[in-house]
Amino acid sequence: MEQKETLKVLFLSAEVVPFAKTGGLADVAGSLPKALKKLGVDVRVGMPRYGPIDPTKFDLTTVLEPFDVPMDGQTLQAGLSQATIGQEVPVYMVENDHYYNREGIYMYPDDAERFIFFCRALLEGMKRLGWSPDVVHCNDWHTAIVPNWLKTVYQEDPFYKGTATIYTIHNLAYQGIFGYRVLEVAGIDEFGFIVHPDIPDLDNVVDMMGRGIYFADLINTVSETYAQEILTPEYGENLDPLLRDRRDRIFGVLNGIDPEVHNPATDPYIAAHYDLHDLVGKTACKRALQAEAGLPQDPYIPLIGAISRLTDQKGFDLIAQVIDPLVQNAHFQFVLLGTGDQRYHELFQQIQQRYPERVSAFLTFNAPLAQKIYAGSDMFLMPSRFEPCGLGQLIAMRYGSIPIVRSTGGLADTVQDLEPETGFGNGFSFQHYSAMALYGSIIRALENYKYEDTWRRLMAKVMSADYSWSASARKYVDLYRRALAARTPRPPRESYQVGGPPAEES
Repeated sequence: MEQKETLKVLFLSAEVVPFAKTGGLADVAGSLPKALKKLGVDVRVGMPRYGPIDPTKFDLTTVLEPFDVPMDGQTLQAGLSQATIGQEVPVYMVENDHYYNREGIYMYPDDAERFIFFCRALLEGMKRLGWSPDVVHCNDWHTAIVPNWLKTVYQEDPFYKGTATIYTIHNLAYQGIFGYRVLEVAGIDEFGFIVHPDIPDLDNVVDMMGRGIYFADLINTVSETYAQEILTPEYGENLDPLLRDRRDRIFGVLNGIDPEVHNPATDPYIAAHYDLHDLVGKTACKRALQAEAGLPQDPYIPLIGAISRLTDQKGFDLIAQVIDPLVQNAHFQFVLLGTGDQRYHELFQQIQQRYPERVSAFLTFNAPLAQKIYAGSDMFLMPSRFEPCGLGQLIAMRYGSIPIVRSTGGLADTVQDLEPETGFGNGFSFQHYSAMALYGSIIRALENYKYEDTWRRLMAKVMSADYSWSASARKYVDLYRRALAARTPRPPRESYQVGGPPAEES
């Protein structure tokens, strides 16, 4: 296909900041398109319009009155409204009260239908708007059906004849696994399951992420290290044989952060503003955080912050083993913000009661408080078992909080262990996933904190680093061009496909 002067990209995501968010995917979807727009890409974002999205607040306008959408052998109705990101990037929201007029985004019994309908409505809506994308950029399992469709039901559609797909894996652990009925809902039951000789269960389930990997023209993950890790059984979540087969089309592009949103010089939520050249405000932010957390307001005691889901994936099985002996044997404060597994809620409630002047746990989600923790903490803890990219460490560094991480995925790509003798490194990291390795890294960070000149140089290094989307956006533009050049009209290996339902079904 001849490359056009203006690249047209349809960016599909289940959640987008500032409209709807549960995790890092929303941050990416709200920031990357703005950076692409600055590079001259005609990028348009697609998402569902969930119930809590206020049309007045976001100045939603109707661009398409209800139109027909093929679904499960029948026709349903969808409307299309529009908002903008950064005053420039159009955001198309699929409207359907039955599927989206709910308080939450996920965890509904009909999630497969909801996101299939969203994707089909966007593809049909673009045809009615007459805007044919060069590339459809799909994200996580919720939009993985699109590469599948463009190689099957839309294969002969002239509107999408030249359209390529890129599929971004934000977290391989969440694959969207359903039963055969989903193929009927999506209108692809005649093509059947995917079969892979080294993945025995793949022919018994509809693995949406597996389909995105199989059918997309190009696949990428959100860090270079994670792109390599997922090719191994340890990190591949049972899809590593399929990923290895497509490794020549798998790339890693590190996520960025929005420097306009995450800026200690302008952040509206923090107690005082500061920057690389004037850090007085950070001390005020630390005192304010200590006060809000009910901790002694001591500017000299090191304060470690953590903002996370309280799960094993995020390393809380390690934190649970070391938090008590750490508090007993080291001089520091710890502020935690997050929700997750009940056993960790109970653990930190107990730890907080035991050490009320050292530990404060906010077992909730609070966006303003998160910004206060980034600004008020001296160190930021992320000991993840695996971490595709991680945004917390990038935001923390922007605010001068030094990361303590396990060297995996995007954490390995962004945090290098400090070597005090040479000055190399920008944080504290450990390789082996063990409580002792985590304990040692925290102790090293606390020891280095005692040396004010060393610590100030470390803060200057992390605050001056550029983790904005500009460099990563240029890499995505390159991937879009590669996807167009590598586009194929059919799936990569037809031998993987089998037709028909399971033997026991009719």
